Amino acid sequence: METVRLITGQRPTRTTVLPSRSNFVRSIGPYLERMKFGVVTFPGSNCDEDMIYVLGTIMGQRVEKLWHKDHDLKAVDMVVLPGGFSFGDYLRSGAIARFSPIMQEVVAHAGKGGLVFGVCNGFQVLCEAGLVPGALLHNEGQKFVARNTFIRPVTRKTTLTSAVPDKALKIPIAHGEGRFHADAATLKALK
Repeated sequence: METVRLITGQRPTRTTVLPSRSNFVRSIGPYLERMKFGVVTFPGSNCDEDMIYVLGTIMGQRVEKLWHKDHDLKAVDMVVLPGGFSFGDYLRSGAIARFSPIMQEVVAHAGKGGLVFGVCNGFQVLCEAGLVPGALLHNEGQKFVARNTFIRPVTRKTTLTSAVPDKALKIPIAHGEGRFHADAATLKALK
């Protein structure tokens, strides 16, 4: 494992432990070796450069920077919507970013079976765009949450989870709208 210091807009420094490039690529297999990632930047994004750095420098992948006004995904295999505060999160987190021109292309890419990955605010944009069912509601007590939490994959049947170890992974979270809400039928379908 190597320790990488990531600089983000909200936290001056944060240390994240990532697998070394060789171990990670070996574990995920040849599929990742030939992937090309596109990282979308909206006004207010603050984790886009972190994502570009990890994908390009740490993981050794090809990365394209995609601006929110673009109409060209530059033939990427996976579109990544990173964290931040797109358009200042005015109105509702991700609600304005959902109307950016690039999102038309992201929706079309997903509709053709292309891979899309949303992190934090990027996940909120995906909900607002209708690519993920449900919505993110304000946290209990309307409080901003910033802490570490543990996650574990519930399936190994996806590109992103196929090589994740079967153990709890410690990740940082920071959000004001982190309560996922969907009707009972949607929640059942997601499980």
